[in-house]
Amino acid sequence: MALFGREPRPPLSTFVSLIWLADGYVAGPHRRERILPTGECCLIIDLGAVGRAGVSGPQSQSFVIETSAQFSVAGVQFKAGGAFPFFAVPLGDLANRHVPLDVLWGGLARQLPEQVFEAATPSQKLDVIERFLIARLGRARGNHRAVAYAIRVFERDPTLVRIADVTGRIGLSHRRFLDVFTNEVGLTPKLFCRIRRFQRVLQQIRTHRQIEWADVALSCGYYDQAHFIKDFQAFSGLNPSTYRASAGPHANHVLLSD
Repeated sequence: MALFGREPRPPLSTFVSLIWLADGYVAGPHRRERILPTGECCLIIDLGAVGRAGVSGPQSQSFVIETSAQFSVAGVQFKAGGAFPFFAVPLGDLANRHVPLDVLWGGLARQLPEQVFEAATPSQKLDVIERFLIARLGRARGNHRAVAYAIRVFERDPTLVRIADVTGRIGLSHRRFLDVFTNEVGLTPKLFCRIRRFQRVLQQIRTHRQIEWADVALSCGYYDQAHFIKDFQAFSGLNPSTYRASAGPHANHVLLSD
């Protein structure tokens, strides 16, 4: 498999972390992969079926994809809240859903995969996606200032923030903040912070050779090890030891052999 990726230029970089292309993906001995939630959206373009594209909304639970056959795909990884300006629906409507792009963009949805398919080289394919999104962004509005501020605070340390601490600084009522945040991010602030804390756990697992689960639980802000394991299973469908034994080269992809 050939894998290509780039961080987009401003202003797109405010909303998108990565534009990527996987050409000729071959899974190897495993037939499926479990995809773990990040709280972010992803746009997927199937390069083997012209005109076929979809949006994976912000997930709060894992899901399984088939990887038994070779395939080529391109995609856009949006930052938290970054997908909102590109789709004319509340992101909460896309939570835990995989939606065909034409449902969101109508006839425009066919133009993007066709242009990507016709581009000659991987670099040109990524150029097409980037230009398309920049043009789309020019007709959209950005995030509410309260949402942008809250995401920055939550990303710094999702284990320490109380929602009341944020609402006290942004001039919105608690109810109004919940509505605006959920509309633009796709998850409630509390659920978003839980997922980002889960992602912090995955980083620790992958960067430490020796793991003491009690230490991981404490450093990531869980009450105790039982609370940590319960949350980990809720988001991954696995216990931490099983994840560590079966994780693939990417933190949010778990290889399934059966």
